[in-house]
Amino acid sequence: MAARSLALRLLVGAGVWIAVALLAGGFALSRLFEDTVERNFDSRLVVLLEGLVAVAELDAQGQPQLTRSVGEPRFDQPYSGWYWEIAEDGKPLLRSRSLWDQDLSLSREPATTEAFSHDVTGPDDEKLRLVEREITLPGSTHRFRFGVAGETSEIDAAVHSFNATLFWSLGLLWLGLIVAMLIQIWFGLQPLRRMRRAVIAVRTGRAQRLDGQFPAEITPLSDELNVLIEHNAAVLERARTQVSNLAHALKTPLSVLTNESSTAEGPLAETVKRQTASMRQQIDHYLARARTAAAAKVLGVRTECAPVAEDLRRTLERIHRDRPVRIEADVPAGLGFRGERQDLEEMLGNLADNACKWAKTRVLVAGRQEGNRIRFTVDDDGPGLRPEQRDAVFHRGKRLDERVPGTGHGLAIVREIAELYDGTVALEDSPLGGLRAILTLPST
Repeated sequence: MAARSLALRLLVGAGVWIAVALLAGGFALSRLFEDTVERNFDSRLVVLLEGLVAVAELDAQGQPQLTRSVGEPRFDQPYSGWYWEIAEDGKPLLRSRSLWDQDLSLSREPATTEAFSHDVTGPDDEKLRLVEREITLPGSTHRFRFGVAGETSEIDAAVHSFNATLFWSLGLLWLGLIVAMLIQIWFGLQPLRRMRRAVIAVRTGRAQRLDGQFPAEITPLSDELNVLIEHNAAVLERARTQVSNLAHALKTPLSVLTNESSTAEGPLAETVKRQTASMRQQIDHYLARARTAAAAKVLGVRTECAPVAEDLRRTLERIHRDRPVRIEADVPAGLGFRGERQDLEEMLGNLADNACKWAKTRVLVAGRQEGNRIRFTVDDDGPGLRPEQRDAVFHRGKRLDERVPGTGHGLAIVREIAELYDGTVALEDSPLGGLRAILTLPST
């Protein structure tokens, strides 16, 4: 995707917001799970604390003692991470075997009959969760503080395992949502791709307007483009009509002047005859140039090159049938020129006719697609031109050999028309031994 791609913008925007939402949700789920695990852990400690209270009673000296085991084997394993202790006024009276010679340092906060929990540091600097409660045993007026502690590594391990699973799950969910977003964007932008293909069809001459059903959001754009295309065609048609009207308006008085000068004699008549002929030639030239300039910018103009080259070959064979020149055309079918047929005929015709005049036995007209351009070559096996002479032949009226018939306008016309289509024309040595003309034009 390009940096300015609409699809990329949609994907990046959606990806960022989805990532932010998943991170926020993941953080909330992690905190909720951690709180749940801590409450469950505290509940287990409370159950063990109540079990400890249930098996505790006073001995003959009024000191607490256990009538049986608490029921948790880890209380009997030294430094197992699970401990209990009974104290009075901060002084330990009984402790689990797991504490060995350590104590839990039970809190000296004001007495309370409700169990409360907090974090403490145990033997070997263990992090413990401690639940405490003050109990008055039957037959005693003293309050004893009972405490049960468990190592918080269980909480940490459960939270870590959950967070790892949550991370990978949310990561896979994010990837799945991105893939779904890609599919949605691909399908969502399909109408724009169809419109692009429709515009290309109009530009290359395969269609006259944007056809097809488009979503309601871009139907107004399609309608406006069709109106613009129709307006462009109407403007071109009006321009052609005005050009045609101007031609008729000028040619009629010129015809009168020509006829009058033809019936008269003398220097004035000859001058009028020459000048009217020159005016007619100039009018034809500039009217044709105006028509070409208008056609070069219009949408939907397309000319198949192969039929033009074949018709040109047959025409030149008839024109030069008295000379031993073989004329060949090698232009593949499907090659399309983005312009008017008569302009292509005039350009190729002038180049090929010029080649036929100088060729000894062979002229080859070829065309190939090169990217979005067409490269025509016209080769002959004639004497060719020296490099310093090649630019001069494109000047209007310039002829290097007066023995060969012609006006000297042909190559100049080719260059003018080619430039109107943003094309080029150049001369170089031909593989056939003579001159090669290279004409480059826009393709469809």
